Amino acid sequence: MQEAASERPLLICPSQEIFDIEAVKADLVSALSGTEGTARRSAAVAVLRVARKTGRDRIAAAFAAHPFDARGMTRAYTYLADCLVQQALYVATAHLHPNPNPTEGERLSVIGVGGYGRGEMAPFSDVDLLFLIPYKATAWTESVVESMLYILWDLKLKVGHATRTVQDCVRLGGEDFTIQTALLEHRFIAGDQGLEQELAIRLEAHLFSGSGTDFIEAKLEERDRRHLRQGARYVVEPNVKEGKGGLRDLHSLFWIAKYIYKVADVADLVERAVFTHEEHRTFEGAEDFLWAVRGHLHLLTGRATEQLTFDMQVQVAEAMHYQDAGGRRAVEVFMQAYFRHATAVGDLTRIFLTGLEAEHLKAEPLLERIFRRRPKMRDGYTLVHNRIGIVDDAAFLADKLNILRIYEEALRTGTLIHPDAMRLIKANLHLIDDDMRNTPEAQRIFLDLMLKHGNPERALRRMNELGVLSAFIPEFEPIVAMMQFNMYHSYTVDEHTIQCIANLARIEKGELEEELPVASSILQKGVDRKVLYVALLLHDIGKGRDEDHSILGAKIVRKVAPRLGLKQDQVDTAEWLVRYHLLMSDMAQKRDIADPRTVRDFAKAVQTVKRLDLLCVLTVCDIRGVGPDTWNNWKAVLIRALYRQTERALETGLEDLNRENRGNEAKRTLRDALDDWPRKALQVETGRHYEPYWQGLHVTAHKVFADLLRDIEPDDIRIDLHPDEDRDATRACFVMADHPGIFARLAGALALVGANVVDARSYTTKDGYVTDAFWIQDAEGKPYEASRLPRLRQMIEKTLRGEVVARDALKSRDKVKKREKAFNVPTHIAFDNEGSEIYTIIEVDTRDRPGLLYDLARTLADSNVYIANAVIATYGEQVVDTFYVKDMFGLKYYSDTKQRTLEKRLRTAIAEGVERAEK
Repeated sequence: MQEAASERPLLICPSQEIFDIEAVKADLVSALSGTEGTARRSAAVAVLRVARKTGRDRIAAAFAAHPFDARGMTRAYTYLADCLVQQALYVATAHLHPNPNPTEGERLSVIGVGGYGRGEMAPFSDVDLLFLIPYKATAWTESVVESMLYILWDLKLKVGHATRTVQDCVRLGGEDFTIQTALLEHRFIAGDQGLEQELAIRLEAHLFSGSGTDFIEAKLEERDRRHLRQGARYVVEPNVKEGKGGLRDLHSLFWIAKYIYKVADVADLVERAVFTHEEHRTFEGAEDFLWAVRGHLHLLTGRATEQLTFDMQVQVAEAMHYQDAGGRRAVEVFMQAYFRHATAVGDLTRIFLTGLEAEHLKAEPLLERIFRRRPKMRDGYTLVHNRIGIVDDAAFLADKLNILRIYEEALRTGTLIHPDAMRLIKANLHLIDDDMRNTPEAQRIFLDLMLKHGNPERALRRMNELGVLSAFIPEFEPIVAMMQFNMYHSYTVDEHTIQCIANLARIEKGELEEELPVASSILQKGVDRKVLYVALLLHDIGKGRDEDHSILGAKIVRKVAPRLGLKQDQVDTAEWLVRYHLLMSDMAQKRDIADPRTVRDFAKAVQTVKRLDLLCVLTVCDIRGVGPDTWNNWKAVLIRALYRQTERALETGLEDLNRENRGNEAKRTLRDALDDWPRKALQVETGRHYEPYWQGLHVTAHKVFADLLRDIEPDDIRIDLHPDEDRDATRACFVMADHPGIFARLAGALALVGANVVDARSYTTKDGYVTDAFWIQDAEGKPYEASRLPRLRQMIEKTLRGEVVARDALKSRDKVKKREKAFNVPTHIAFDNEGSEIYTIIEVDTRDRPGLLYDLARTLADSNVYIANAVIATYGEQVVDTFYVKDMFGLKYYSDTKQRTLEKRLRTAIAEGVERAEK
């Protein structure tokens, strides 16, 4: 797919096709003859506008045909910009402000700085110009500069400009590192070349002659701030220019190299022994790829876009001719290539910076210099600039287990590995063969890296970046830098895996005891840590293939776990954990855990408390490893409740899970909570509800509904909105006379105020009132602030009284965002009559949008379906809405015909809603 970089022309297409200098000049002379005043500039602009459009069209067509020829593309846009600037100067000096005998003070040099000066331009890059003059500006130079700028602006070029003397440049460059960096890459474009040469000499003598320590520190500080702003890890919608592993990192690296080593090209760093030939090829490969991506991004959006958003990822992958492969979409193949290049940029930066430290050019942090304790190294290792170095390369390689031992030494001593050692390891990955993988000592070292030193994240990340992890576990290689094309996962699959293990290590160290009491207590009482770490390491190893990743992952565990030193019973447990690693999350988030059948089915699947403990910890780490904001109190409450109920059932027997026991206990608790109520009022309250009500809600909700129902009149609509901080949601309780479709109207009212429903329960009293409880969150996934609740209440009341019709009002609000349109979320609808004793469970798995729940609820209501409760699980752009339902006679939907009819109506509602949302 990717073209060979060798034997490419300098430009992506012939220079004559981009800009025919002689022809354009002849057109300019013809157009300008006979014109006067401002008409002259307009005439020149008309000629140059045609030339610019022709050139841009030719470059874009050539780039479409050769989508990886980034260097040819960037040079072509630079050449076009050069020609336009040169012709603008020609028009300004020869036609608009002719000056046949300029004085010494009227010399003018036009110089490109920054990226334009470097000769690298994307389709919509800025043209940064320095107008260099010898002394103070004269009337003539001011007129020429002004006319040039107006011409370039009229051509719709984004021009950054400054008019300075040589002395100004030296002075300002010394005061401002941004100006200094721009001047570092200055390039003569047109005008007086002698003046530019004078600038070059003065800059070298007065600005670029020092040690460079301050410049390096400034560039590194700038890089750190940028990474903090963009996201330090490789995020799934990366900024090609500013993000971690992006073009700016390569630029920063080259700026420092150019300043320190006085090199004109990255290739020169090989001669300076800063990079190896292989590292230089990696640099060029990453640079070419990133520039190609940036070029396509600009052309597709028609502007200087740097963020590779989800919708643009699909279009760029198509422009670069990526194809679907092995169960993965073309966009996922493309993004895996992107992240592998970004990771390579990170590796090169680290190698380069450590090289600078070795030459004392980069200052060490002050505290490290003062407080550093030099750790004692084992034989064969030495400390080089506070990093582990190898004493004798040949002796190191003579025992291939040393490739793993060095990571153990790094964790033991708390030091980083020296780039020279990294290079040696990377060049000898072939030594990691089946013989080594099956050596008990290799198995011990690898497991100890995860289990023994308290920082498995560091070891695994460094091993992964150098390719050691996928060499030792070849089955891991396909998921390295693999992007999951959805809004739910914030990281690539390998990074997600490492984040999961980092979470497990933090729980073990007691750092999350308050946040994760159940998982922390499980680890404190003791589990098989080998099984847990290996299962977490391998839980997503089957991703990216046609087969279900849990099933394929379990098969892979059967092969890999024995190779990692697990005994057969441990292999069986690890295999089960990987096969069912989504079970607890799915049960907690997609099913009603207040229904005894849910807990009973889950307990039957888990079978033992030992498995339950392991699965609970794995589930918590897996959810937390998805992204920084994925875990919340809502999920915590669900997982915790399912764990405790299942643990109790496994220890005391499944018969404890019956409705009658739960109902009696709930009524007792409510009586205690309402101890100030008259006995008769209590009897009315505890006698008016059916059994499902008592098992489905907590006593806090029972108490709210009791207050709302007390002395209610048939026409009353009573609402209670209350932040449920334990669940990161607002609990909305509604009581009114029951009538068909009330659940749908409530869902519509909530959709209108932009509320996301995460759980909903609907019950009817024996005396004809509906008691509905919804748990809702705002757009940020948080409970509504108290100040917003009055408006929420007002809109809900208007909708319930019929003053606002949700179906009409939602038309303008139920929209899919542009960046989300690229996702392909197929709709799956399933009917389950076994998961609940008294309800049919309808599970609708489809694309999320604001009005979806309302559309589904309205469709069910129109089909005379009674909704007892709804459980909503959202995974980025995908949502699973689960409804517990009965028919109008209180029976389950057993008939295939009825199920097919309902499914067809639901699919129609979804399709019509999507069509409306995408208009």
